[in-house]
Amino acid sequence: MGQNPEQQTSSNPNPPVQDEEKATTTGQKGYDLPTWRKCIILFVVSWMTLAVTFSSTSLLPATPEIAKEFSTTPEILNVTNAGVLIAMGFSTFLWGPIGNLIGRRNAYNIAIFVLCGCSAGTAAAINMRMFTTMRILSGFTGTIFMVSGQTILADIFEPVVRGTAVGCFMVGSVSGPAIGPCFGGIIVTFANWRIIFWLQVAMTGMGLILSLLFIPNINDSQKKAANKRNLTSTLSMFNPLRILRQLIYPNVFLADLTCGLLATFQYAILTSARSIFNPRFNLTSALVSGLFYLAPGSGFLVGSIIGGHLSDRTVRRYIRKRNGVRLAQDRLNSGLATLFGLLPAAALVYGWTLQEEVGGMVVPIISAFVGGVALMGSFNGLNTYTAEAIPRKRSEVMSGKYVVQYMFAAGSSAAVVPLINAIGVGWTFTICVAFSIIGGLLVLVITKWGLDLQEWGEKFHNDQK
Repeated sequence: MGQNPEQQTSSNPNPPVQDEEKATTTGQKGYDLPTWRKCIILFVVSWMTLAVTFSSTSLLPATPEIAKEFSTTPEILNVTNAGVLIAMGFSTFLWGPIGNLIGRRNAYNIAIFVLCGCSAGTAAAINMRMFTTMRILSGFTGTIFMVSGQTILADIFEPVVRGTAVGCFMVGSVSGPAIGPCFGGIIVTFANWRIIFWLQVAMTGMGLILSLLFIPNINDSQKKAANKRNLTSTLSMFNPLRILRQLIYPNVFLADLTCGLLATFQYAILTSARSIFNPRFNLTSALVSGLFYLAPGSGFLVGSIIGGHLSDRTVRRYIRKRNGVRLAQDRLNSGLATLFGLLPAAALVYGWTLQEEVGGMVVPIISAFVGGVALMGSFNGLNTYTAEAIPRKRSEVMSGKYVVQYMFAAGSSAAVVPLINAIGVGWTFTICVAFSIIGGLLVLVITKWGLDLQEWGEKFHNDQK
C-alpha cells in the first residue's frame, strides 16, 4: 500500500487498471445489470434522497406560520430542524446494523415506510410536542438513503463511470434542500403548511413502490451471516464504535471534516435566506422568498452533474498518467479549483453585497447559484472518495461521513441566524470562506499523502487488535 504507484511499470502498453476494489468487491453481478435497469435504480435511490432532504428544509419558508399555529418562535423551530439534522446524522448507527441483520434491501424499504408514516404524523400534528417528535423520528431514517443508495451504486457502476453516477445520484440529495423551501413557500402562500408534509407522504409512497419493484438484492451475504449470529454478536453490531473507529484513518477523517465544513455553508445559506431577504428587500410573502431557493438549488443541480463528470475525467487522466494504476484520492483533484477559488469568491460576494445592501437582489441570487455549483463540484469527489477509500468498509466509512457532515449542518442551522444578528451577514459568510479554504488544504493533504495516511491507519488499527 505504501509503494509509490508512479514507480510501478508494466510491459503491457495498456495494462488493466490496478484497482484496490478488485480484491474486495462483491458486486460483479451488479456490473452486469442492463443499462436500463441501472438507470431506473439510479433514479429510485436519487428520488429517495430528494424525499428525505425535502423534509429537512421544506418548512423553512413556512417557519413563521408554523410557529404561530403552535404558539412558539421561529428560533425554536430552527433548533427543532437542527435536531432533525442531528437525527439524520446518528440514524446510521441504527440502520446500518439493521441492514446487516435483515438485508440491505429490506432495511431500505422499511426505512421508506417509516419515513412515509412519520410524514403523515407530522402533517396531522395537533401540538408542538407531536410535531417535534414526528419530525425527529423522520430524521432517524435519513442517512440510510444516502449510504445504502451510494453503496448500491458502487455495486452496479464500475469506478471509471461511478463519479458520473454519484453526480446524478446527488441531484436528489442536493435538490431537496432547494426544492423543499421553494415548494414550501408556494404551498404556505396559497394553502396550509400541512400540505407540505402530505406531499412528502406521496413522494415517499411512490419511492416505496419503485424500490419494491426495481431495487435488487445484489449482496445478501451479510443477511446469511446474520442467521448464524448469537445475541451478543447481534447487539455488538449496534456499537457506534463500529462506525466511529473508521475515523482513525487520517485520510477518512480529513475527508469527513471537509464535508462538514462544506455543509456549514450549505445550511447557512438555506436556513438564513428568509430572515435576510425579507427585511432587506421588504418582502412580505413566503412565495417570493421561497423562490430564492431556486438559485442555490439550480446551482446544486448543475454542480452535481458537472462535478461528477469532472471527477471521472480526472480519474481517467490519472490512470493514463500512471500507466493503469487508479488511486481513490485521484478524483479529489477535480474539486481543488472550486474549494480555493469559486466557492470563496461566491460566498464573499453573497455575504457582503447583502451586508452593504448593494447590487439589489440580482447579485446575491447569482452568487448563490455560483456558490451552489462550486459547493457540489467540491462535494462530488469527496462523496465518491468515501465510497472508495476502504472498499471492505464502504458502508461504515460513508456512515461516518454523514455523522460528521450532519453535525456541522445542525450546528449551522441552529447558529446562523443568531450569528448574523450578532456580527452581520458579511462576516458570517466570511467564516464560511475560511472553512472552504481549510477544506481545500485538507483535500490537498489527502491527494498527496492519502495512501501513507491510510497505511498509518491500518497499522494503528491492527496494533489495537
